[in-house]
Parts: sequence; structure tokens; C-alpha cells
Amino acid sequence: MTPLIYFTLVLALGILAQWLAWKCKLPSILLLLAFGFGLSYFTGAKMDDYLASSDVLLSAVGLCVAVILFEGGLTLKFSDLKESGAPILRLCTIGAVVSFLLTYGFARYLLGYDWQVASMMGAILVVTGPTVIAPLLRHIKPSRKIGNVVKWEGIVIDPIGAILAVLVYQIAIAGSVDAAMDEVLRALGLTLLVGVVMAYVLAKIIELLLKHHLIPDYLHSVFLLAVTATAFAASNAIQAESGLLTCTVLGIALANQKSVSVKHILEFKENLRVLIISVLFIVLSGRVELTDLQDALIPGLLLLTILVIVVRPLSVFSANLFSKQVTLKEQIFLSAMAPRGIVAAAVTAIFALEFDHAIAAGHLSENISKATGQMVPIVFIVIIGTVAVYGIFAAPIARMLGLATKDPRGILFAGAGLWTRLAAKALQDDGHDVLLLDTNYDNIAEAKLLGIPAHRANILSEYVEDELELSGLGQLLATTPNDEVNSLATQHFVHVFGREFIWQVAPHDDDYHHSTAVASHMRGRISFPSRPKYNRLERFAAEGAAIKKTTLTEQFSYNDFKQMYGEDHVLLFLDSEERGLRVAHDEMREPVTGTTLYALIKPEDA
Repeated sequence: MTPLIYFTLVLALGILAQWLAWKCKLPSILLLLAFGFGLSYFTGAKMDDYLASSDVLLSAVGLCVAVILFEGGLTLKFSDLKESGAPILRLCTIGAVVSFLLTYGFARYLLGYDWQVASMMGAILVVTGPTVIAPLLRHIKPSRKIGNVVKWEGIVIDPIGAILAVLVYQIAIAGSVDAAMDEVLRALGLTLLVGVVMAYVLAKIIELLLKHHLIPDYLHSVFLLAVTATAFAASNAIQAESGLLTCTVLGIALANQKSVSVKHILEFKENLRVLIISVLFIVLSGRVELTDLQDALIPGLLLLTILVIVVRPLSVFSANLFSKQVTLKEQIFLSAMAPRGIVAAAVTAIFALEFDHAIAAGHLSENISKATGQMVPIVFIVIIGTVAVYGIFAAPIARMLGLATKDPRGILFAGAGLWTRLAAKALQDDGHDVLLLDTNYDNIAEAKLLGIPAHRANILSEYVEDELELSGLGQLLATTPNDEVNSLATQHFVHVFGREFIWQVAPHDDDYHHSTAVASHMRGRISFPSRPKYNRLERFAAEGAAIKKTTLTEQFSYNDFKQMYGEDHVLLFLDSEERGLRVAHDEMREPVTGTTLYALIKPEDA
């Protein structure tokens, strides 16, 4: 197979796996690993065949992981720490230590590995997986507090695991803790110094460059990509494996400065992360021989069982011992959320190679070569197993504990005018989650008098996205009288709800010529059949219109409904057991039997 065909297959299979995972609502990593194993098995091709040395591949993998952690750092806001800072700190310190010790103990005494290999596996498996956790959180949609804890832990714990692996390697080479103590302390101190100081200095320089417009807009994303790569390489040149910490801290520092916005950069990095993950998992899984997986199957499954049933729960509960900031239900959910991902796979591949080099150089005994050879397949078994277990059970557990809702379809209303309050009240009375936001005090006061959840806030403010609890809400409907605000709101929340669930009321220029109307890509989806504008809806409500709820039957179809209420009604929402609550629109399919319709009708028809 030529290199061009191999690289094309890797890219095509990676994106195909991502699409199939989205379509089938499965964790993408499972399909990526399956495609990677399948590509290697059926074609016999591996990335190593096209490179002069495996060191080249592992260097590229390390760089890609650094970019992923930088992107993860850009999503971490210090405002998240108001209610979840202490639990995050406990999990990343006490929890990490307990996890390391327990994993080491089981690998050493149950699986019978030498202490060097057992301690390395303990260090590597401390990490979780931000690349797996982020999609799971999007699927589960837990409460803001517990979601922040899981997100922060998944990103912060990764460089900690990599640093721990470096220290373990130093001890393994030296032969004992005492012999390596000076080197371990030097490496730890230098890693923290380089990681924090270099990241802070670079963040300040980038902030000043962006603030004073010394970098053109079209270079922002690629400039930061180059800086991330440079920071990673420079940090590793000073102290091995300190680059991951540097890139993570750099992302966090940029995310929390107030001078310039980096959201447009984050969007580019999110797209790049999907591409990197898709390629890396197929390439790395393709390097693992099927025979190696078969040989490591029993110890891998044993370790997987121990990690899921014993290690994770004990590390979570011991970390939060005597803590009142995390409830018992939240601790149970945290115990069911520790999937491993690309960082575990990459760090394992790197240190398995380092062990091979150390054995060849005579620094380690050849007796451990078989155990080091099993590190990579065992970790892949753990990755597959944890992603499958947590991917299947985390969401039901969260719903059972009351920390998430099943397939949240509640509506966030941007605007709280009269007709909006009528619609929100009808939905709330039927058990649907709603939240109204408006800057008009009277509108919010009226909504609260009706018992509707409402906040006086600007839909475009950082407060809404960063601090408001949006669990249970899966759709945005922009209903303010200002068309520009509505359009901006739909663009602002695309990454929260997805374009499929972003709606706005038809703007005043909806039927204008394209030369005078706002471009369609700058808007959300236009809501309601016949595309009524805000003024018509508000006037209709002011004239006494009411919300009519009707469930379609075999005897009373949608056509019957339209004939009964004529052309003056406005169909707002549909609700069915199969598809849940959704906004009515021009291109919708005809509602079927069992669908409940919510419509704004004339007062005399009420």
C-alpha cells in the first residue's frame, strides 16, 4: 500500500467513525479503535512502515496531545471554581495519589508485574480522558456544578499523570526511590517551574499582541497553534514531558484573561481536536498486534474490572472524605465517570518505547521486557473497556440520581414578551423545562408572577453561559423584538445546543430581497409555520389569544386541526413520545397520531 493510500484511508476512516458515532449515539473512540485495528488487520499497513523511526511518530503524537490539552485549557474558566474548586483540587491530588497506589498494588500483586512496570501503569492510568469526557458530558448534560468538576479533572489530571510517569521512569532507571530522590525532586521542581512560568509569560505576550492588533485576524488561530507547538518543544527540551503542563496552563491563562476574546480561536481548536483524535486513535490502535491484544486480554480485563469497581470509587470517596461540598449522589456519579482516552494511549506508547531503550542500554533488566511489551495492549483494553462501560452507564446513572434529564429538550427563551410568557407557561404546566431571559424588568416580573423561571439578563452576556444552570434545556428560541439580538443569540449558542436546536422568530426582513436582507447563515432556524414576525405574535397575544393544547388522534388529524382553527392560528410547538418537544416550522413533517400541538389561537376559539 502506498503512503498516499494509507494516509487517505486513515483520514477517511477517522471522519467516517466520527459520523457513525454521532448517528448511532455511540462514543466515537470505540469506532475509531475498531477501525484502526481493522485497517491494520486487513491491510497489514501501519504508520511505522512509512516512517524512518517510531520516535518520529511518538514525537508527533506528543505534539498532538499538547494541542488537545491546550484546547481543553481554553475551556476552563476560573468562575467554574466558585462551587466546584475544592472537589477538583481534592480529586487531582488525594484522588490521584489513591488511584496511583491502588493501581500499582493491583498490577504488582494481582497481575504479578515487576515494580517498574506496575508503578508506570499506576502513573499512566491516573489520567482520565478529556477527549472522551467532553462528548459524554454533551450527551449526559449533567448539572453545571458536577459537569465542571468532571471537565476540570479530565483536563488538569492529564499533565499530572504525565509528570508522575516521568518521575516513575527516573526511579525505575535508578533502581530505587532513595537512589533517584535527588533526580526526582529536581525533575518535579523544574517541570513545575517551566510549565507555569513559561506558560504565564507566553500568555501575557499573546494577550498584548492580540490586544494591540499586532497579529492579523486570519493568523490568530495558526499563530496560537505555532506558539503551542513551540512551547511544547521548548518545555520538553528543558525538562522531559513538561510540555503537556505548559500547554494546559497556557490554555487556562488565555481563557481567563479579560483583555481580548479567544472564542474564535477556541472554535478552530475544537475542529482541529476532532481531526487529531480521529487520526491518532486509528494510527495508534493500528500499531497494536492482534496477538498482543490476545496475550494481554486476561490481565487487561482484570485491571479494567478493578479500575471500574474498586479504584475509581475509592479514589473519589477518599478524596471527598469529610467534604460537604460534594453530595453522596454527586460522588456516586463521579465514581461512574473516569474513561481513559488519547493521553493514556500516547503516554503509554512513549514510555513503552523509553523502557525498550533503557533495556537495550542495560539500565533495566531484560526480564521485564515481556511486561513492558504488554503495557500498550493492556492500556488499549482499558481504554476500550472504560469508554464502553462509562459510555453506556454514566447517563442512566446521572438520570437515576437526578443529576441530569433524559434527552433534554427544554427551551431557553431569549425574550419574555407577552406571547412568550403564554407559551412558556403552557409548556411548564405540562412538565417541560423552560427558562426566560430578558433585560426588561417588567417582563421578568410578570413571568415570575406566573411562576415561570426567569432571569433579568442579557442573552449575549457571559453570565448566561458561564453561570446560569442550563441543565434540562436543549433548545434556544430567540424571541426578543430586536432582530439583531435574536440573530446574535443564535450564533452565540450554536456550540451549546447545536444548529438543529437553535431557533429565532422571523425577522422583519425575512421576505426582503437577498441584497437588503441579513444573510441566512447569520441567523438561526426560523420558527413556526408561515414564519410570523414578532409584532404579529405580540399583537395577537395582546388581543386575547390563548394557547390551545391538542393531542392528535385517528379521529382528529392535523388537517382537522387546521380546518377547525383556520388561518389565524399560529402553531408553536409539537410534542411526542418518540421525538420529544420541538419547535414547529415550515419544513416539518405532518404531525402524526399521538402528537400534542401547542398553538396560539383567537380568543373566541379558546
